[in-house]
Amino acid sequence: MQPLSVSRDRIYSIDVLRGLVMILMALDHVRDFFHQPAMTEDPLNVDTTFPLLYITRWITHFCAPVFVFLSGLSVCLMQERKTTKQISGFLLKRGLWLILVEITLVSFALSFNPMMNVMILQVIWAIGICFVCLSLLVFLPWQAILGLGVLIICSHNLLDYIEAKPGFQPGLGWQLLHQTRYTFFEYLPGHGFIVIYPFLPWLGIMLAGYGLGRIFRPDVSAAQRKRILVVAGISMIAVFIAVRLLNGYGDPGTWETHPHWVATLGDFMNVQKYPPSLLYTCATIGPALLLLAWMEGRKSAAMDVAKVYGSVPFFYYILHFYIIHLLCVILFFASGYGADDIVSPQTLFLFRPPTFGYPLWVAYLIWIGIVALLYPLCKRYAAYKRTHRHWWLSYL
Repeated sequence: MQPLSVSRDRIYSIDVLRGLVMILMALDHVRDFFHQPAMTEDPLNVDTTFPLLYITRWITHFCAPVFVFLSGLSVCLMQERKTTKQISGFLLKRGLWLILVEITLVSFALSFNPMMNVMILQVIWAIGICFVCLSLLVFLPWQAILGLGVLIICSHNLLDYIEAKPGFQPGLGWQLLHQTRYTFFEYLPGHGFIVIYPFLPWLGIMLAGYGLGRIFRPDVSAAQRKRILVVAGISMIAVFIAVRLLNGYGDPGTWETHPHWVATLGDFMNVQKYPPSLLYTCATIGPALLLLAWMEGRKSAAMDVAKVYGSVPFFYYILHFYIIHLLCVILFFASGYGADDIVSPQTLFLFRPPTFGYPLWVAYLIWIGIVALLYPLCKRYAAYKRTHRHWWLSYL
């Protein structure tokens, strides 16, 4: 056993922000499993949604981009205690490990299918492959990595014009890179995978996070860091508003004026996540940077709670999926469903037929309960990580 004096220095505001998006992420996944129309309706469709449902879905847009951005930022901070070669080796191994976790533990948590015949490439896969790419790029100056990240974020929507051509059919390579059509790619009879997170735009976000991580180094003052975060955050929000008003480049979807201003605003804010467009990235990362600036030097009891979740994101991520789906199984049978309803052709999730579920307010109660249940588990594991240096803790 390692001595209890062992500790890990962490940046408070980064852990708090990561914890906040982890809490929101659970809301999105609870809604998927427990809100009745989640499998059949688009919560951002202004013609069919209602304000609370729209807001519930939209605020969870922050989760994936902020998480990926902070992953890149955290890699930059490794340079204070590791050589570039060590960081590269770690990122390669960590990236491959995350891809393995995605196609095994996470895919099973989502489907509960013991045959494991469908693997789903989501955010953990995207982070994994981005880590693999960053393991090569990390030898470049941080300015070059930041510039490459910004270039990808700003220019990858040029590929939208190719994808919009009549008859365009993206193959496996294209769907891994930029556009998903939710195609089932079979590698064995009855076994295959679906790409949900094409990785190129996510790589841009991670590289931008890595580059901006430089301002969290000890040689940058808190006042200077706060100023940079505010300028960067406001700039991204301004880019979102200006480019979205042009209603052309930056997102494959356009917006329209509706009879009611609320519907018009909803259409205006409805930007693409799969993959994350330029406008989606600006609308989420921009406010996140402002929040980081606001949290500089602040502490509170609520922030302390969020920090606990943000200190152990991988542990939280894996555990919350299993808890959600196990509870779904229990309520599935409690609601009167039987063995004939376990598998549905309309969803990949077992024990979650399209007709199952509850009103949105019930989903909120379940979300609060699950997040509360995870708190003591995360707190205890975070304490263990602070006081131990086992090699495997870097992968969990």
